Amino acid sequence: MARVTGPDPDDRPAADRDPAEVGVGPWPGGPDAWPDDPRYDPELLAHGDRRNVADRYRYWTVEAVVADLDTRRHPFHVAIENWAHDLNIGSVVRTANAFNAAGVHVVGRRRWNRRGAMVTDRYLHVHHHAAVEDLLAWAATAGPGGVALPVLGVDNVPGSVPLDGYDLPRECVLLFGQESAGLSDAARDGAEAVLHIDQYGSTRSINAGAAAAIAMHAWAVRHAGPPPES
Repeated sequence: MARVTGPDPDDRPAADRDPAEVGVGPWPGGPDAWPDDPRYDPELLAHGDRRNVADRYRYWTVEAVVADLDTRRHPFHVAIENWAHDLNIGSVVRTANAFNAAGVHVVGRRRWNRRGAMVTDRYLHVHHHAAVEDLLAWAATAGPGGVALPVLGVDNVPGSVPLDGYDLPRECVLLFGQESAGLSDAARDGAEAVLHIDQYGSTRSINAGAAAAIAMHAWAVRHAGPPPES
């Protein structure tokens, strides 16, 4: 089904628009002008779509957006340990949405701080594993045809190898530890390799959310190709 593209619902001159406004207003012309497409949400068509979504998804229901993303998910997963309600998890989830990861796996506590995710978790498949061993057991048969997905830890620890130049596999799990503590012993022991991000300043490590973004971008540069049009 072709994507329906409508007119700019906000035809005011740019100088008259509130810079704080995001998204688009109601579909112009009222209900009689609404597109005949089940992917469109009548509430959004009537009241406007102020969500932080790409233009191609304006006015679509959440379910329609997820279904479209599912047709082109990238075959890497992101996992993060959650032993102390790490505030970075929301940021990691938001970045995983930006790179259209196949799934996000929260390891440890089931509850996590969703504020930083900015509701992007609605467009992802988020899974929970009570312990690192459970994540590893899942990964052992989660690859194509039931083969193992390699689990790659990301942390600046002795014995780690540089992310830059590492032959990242197309199907894999990128595993991150919580802020300050880094990867747990169980995560380091269970990972196929532990990768670090080269740094040039005085700090020993960088924010876990930033590290996750760098690692996902490194995967995308190698495997993703150009992104879809906005």
